[in-house]
Amino acid sequence: MAGLQKILIILLVLLLVLVALVFSLNNQMAVSLNFLVYETQPHGVAVWIIMAFVLGALVGVVITMLATFRATVSRRNLQKQLARTEQALEKSRAENDRTL
Repeated sequence: MAGLQKILIILLVLLLVLVALVFSLNNQMAVSLNFLVYETQPHGVAVWIIMAFVLGALVGVVITMLATFRATVSRRNLQKQLARTEQALEKSRAENDRTL
């Protein structure tokens, strides 16, 4: 099953590369981007779109990593708090058993 999954992933990546290649070959008109005070060098439309896609993917990965890190830290803190609470409960039960 894992072998089939790897093959499907490889085929999907190859398909995406092929689509990007066809897209870039069909959109070679050079344009420059104007950011109020800065104008870029002219590049093909496909280059700008692919760069925006890659940048968006990288931003998504960074945000996901930050969220995962935050959840991991929170989980670790909650586990420590739970351990302390369980120890206090056991101590309280032991004291309660001695008094009875």
